[in-house]
Amino acid sequence: MKSISIKGSKRESVGKVATKALRNAGMVPCVIYGGKTPIHFSAEEKAFKSLVYTPNVYTASLEVDGHKIAAILQDIQFHPVSEKILHVDFYQLFDDKEITMNIPVQLEGTSPGVLNGGSLRFTNRKLRVKALPANLPDFVVANISKLKIGNKLFITSLFSDDYTFVHPDNTVVVQVRTSRNATALEEEETEETTEETTEESTKETASE
Repeated sequence: MKSISIKGSKRESVGKVATKALRNAGMVPCVIYGGKTPIHFSAEEKAFKSLVYTPNVYTASLEVDGHKIAAILQDIQFHPVSEKILHVDFYQLFDDKEITMNIPVQLEGTSPGVLNGGSLRFTNRKLRVKALPANLPDFVVANISKLKIGNKLFITSLFSDDYTFVHPDNTVVVQVRTSRNATALEEEETEETTEETTEESTKETASE
């Protein structure tokens, strides 16, 4: 999984006055959990742009006073009016410990059912994945090239040796539902097939 680098400095004080002063200076108070003790630090608000304002998911490479820490974004608080970032919680990653994250699903291929007028329902755009940090994918690929009208793609079709899904096996990721247009197309195709069969039968009878 790709990583976003963020540089910060340890916070000497974590009181309300100090926190307010940080925010007024364009800094965001942060905490890293998961280690022996929480690490309090602050970083410039603009440093979070690539990590927060994106549909993609990344790990974070945090450099606090020269020490690098691998982590993931655990929680973030926004101002209710200005939507500025007020506080960020991170969770420290360890190479030998599995972590659970919500990973985006990327569709691949073209569904025959959609081409025939069916409606594509993307039920789960993100899936909860459990894996070692090194095995976390940037996204989960869901191939829909075999989905006809009425078909469903279950999470069991997406299994990988590198990670496991924290979902029941009957979880539907994407499906193709029928529609009025699809019904009309199916009827036309049935009629065309019937006509072709009738014509072929007539020709065979005439040749005899």
